Amino acid sequence: MRKIIKYVIADILRNKIVIAYTCLLLAISFTVFNLQDNNTKGLLSLMNIVLIIVPLICIIFSTIYVYNSTEFIDLLVSQPLQRKKIWISLYGGMAIALILSFLVGIGIAVLIYAPNATGFILVAVGLMLTLIFVSIALLAVVYTRDKAKGIGIAVLLWLYFSLIFDGLVLFILFQFADYPMEKPMLILSGLNPIDMGRILILLKMDVSALMGYTGAVFQKFFGNLSGMLITLFVLLLWILVPLGISLRRFKKKDL
Repeated sequence: MRKIIKYVIADILRNKIVIAYTCLLLAISFTVFNLQDNNTKGLLSLMNIVLIIVPLICIIFSTIYVYNSTEFIDLLVSQPLQRKKIWISLYGGMAIALILSFLVGIGIAVLIYAPNATGFILVAVGLMLTLIFVSIALLAVVYTRDKAKGIGIAVLLWLYFSLIFDGLVLFILFQFADYPMEKPMLILSGLNPIDMGRILILLKMDVSALMGYTGAVFQKFFGNLSGMLITLFVLLLWILVPLGISLRRFKKKDL
């Protein structure tokens, strides 16, 4: 497993797209902090970048990388190696490489300009979203052999989590405005890892005006600390569940 992980990490870190992704995050993070008059505003601006760009790059790049590595995966499967180890090694290599890229791009600026609990929570959310969307990418890949279809599914999933989901939540709220919707909203918010990441950051910042409906409900029902712990647990499930489903599918898949 270690050799596969090291190979995948080295291969990805040499990729021009990943290098460009790292440089882009680094440029944006330093620019955001230098343009704002205080660190809190800088973190709020950077939060939107982390919640939109990081999931997009992670899911699309991971999807394309797996499709381009089909021959390499077939070679590994032909060897006396367990499919479970191959799949987990592939996930681990991609996740570690993209995490390193994120830490260089965002972590350095946060460490310099906002070395506080809120800044570290922002970095932690970025790391969790990286792990989540690499996991979701593997789930999209394992269900179709068609590269174009797989990339299309990845883009649609990102659009759903980043844009469409919030619209659906607002639609449900308007349709059932006469009913108590606080508890159903808690359940619905858990169905979107990007929303959960946003709630986690804003609970730490305690910026109630920017939390949105679900964030305000979380703060009301759970408070800051317990709300953060529940959010972290749900994000952990978002890593493990798609990875587990894709692993089960890969073990039974006819290559």
